[in-house]
Amino acid sequence: MNLARHSISATKPIHIVDARFDPECKIFTASTPAGFAVYDTWPLKLIRKRELVGGTLSAVVPLHTTNILFLLGGGRSPLYPPNKVILWDDALGKEVAELEFRERVRGIACRRGWLAVSLRRRVSVFQVGETVKRYNEWDTCDNPRGLLAMATAPHSTLLAIAGRQTGHVQLIHLPPCPLPKPRGPPGSSTPSKAPPPPSKHPISIIIAHKTALTTLSLPPSGRLLATTSSRGTLIRIWDSLSGKLVKELRRGTDKAEIYGVAFRPDEQDLCVWSDKGTVHVFSLGLAGASNRRSSLSPLTNFIPLPRYLDSEWSYAQYRIPVQSAHISLSSTSKDSSIDQPEEENAGIPTNCADIHWRLVPPVLASREELRQGGGFFKFVLCDISVEGGYHAQRLQKAEYILEHVIKDGDRGG
Repeated sequence: MNLARHSISATKPIHIVDARFDPECKIFTASTPAGFAVYDTWPLKLIRKRELVGGTLSAVVPLHTTNILFLLGGGRSPLYPPNKVILWDDALGKEVAELEFRERVRGIACRRGWLAVSLRRRVSVFQVGETVKRYNEWDTCDNPRGLLAMATAPHSTLLAIAGRQTGHVQLIHLPPCPLPKPRGPPGSSTPSKAPPPPSKHPISIIIAHKTALTTLSLPPSGRLLATTSSRGTLIRIWDSLSGKLVKELRRGTDKAEIYGVAFRPDEQDLCVWSDKGTVHVFSLGLAGASNRRSSLSPLTNFIPLPRYLDSEWSYAQYRIPVQSAHISLSSTSKDSSIDQPEEENAGIPTNCADIHWRLVPPVLASREELRQGGGFFKFVLCDISVEGGYHAQRLQKAEYILEHVIKDGDRGG
């Protein structure tokens, strides 16, 4: 059942330039032409809204649920030069530090105590504490998308960046991610133990694709790695320690521009979204739904058949509501209708800003599910459209359980 899209006020919806979830999907940031806002994802609630005067932003990246945000200038009139990363303390409502580079910043990723900045042919990593210190840097191939990904769970170590050759991925192990600081009095429970350290000789390069990479994605643990290429038909899942190919999933047979891949935190599912406007969901685990296969796939062991007949296809898919074409600043394709500097990524029409998985409480279970023992926490897919729509999708019944239109009139507490 699809619930009808609805508005909560007569105010015009916000145009979302960029949206970013924190690693646990507890909050998300939304960049708009007028500034930015921070929201709780469940239940949806505006935490804080900042109206900025004198320029626009291309991205606001949250550092988990702390008060630190990383700002990137961009758009028609950048608030900050595109070669700077601004550290913003939202509790103080001001800039507390900045990093300046010799060229435009292409992408950033962060976790507790660490920030990675991707330039066109280099990635620099910084330790973020009372001060910001440069840790190291690595060369990459031409990387106009600024692809990189960090594992964010406590004790995780992995940073994935583009390799020095097209289609390759470099795997770098940083010092372990620390535990979050407790907000209340110390509890009596035993602290979680760190997982075993990586092997003495972990794999450092994965030859993932023959063509240019379009996405790099890690689950919080960093145990797996998902890659896609400019062909846009396959999603490859790799074991990050051994470098072995674990699964090859097929989005479709026609070329597409894949914008993002998101692992479910328990690594049982994975979702993919592209310029086709469809979100595909695949199973990675043994339990739960099974991916679709061609009825001819058993014959591939006996006679030569096209490779796609042996592929795994998504077990579920849905489309995000679209009212008009919008611009994704995460893409590198050019659009002459956008008034931006020649060096700036202009993007192509898309309706989705970001997607992530959220663990929601059992109060969402139906009466029938509760009678059948289904009153437990479940994962839902949360997505934000560039026209200001926020949707939560429960895949078990393929229905929206929440739709909300973010409005200019929304105010935080």
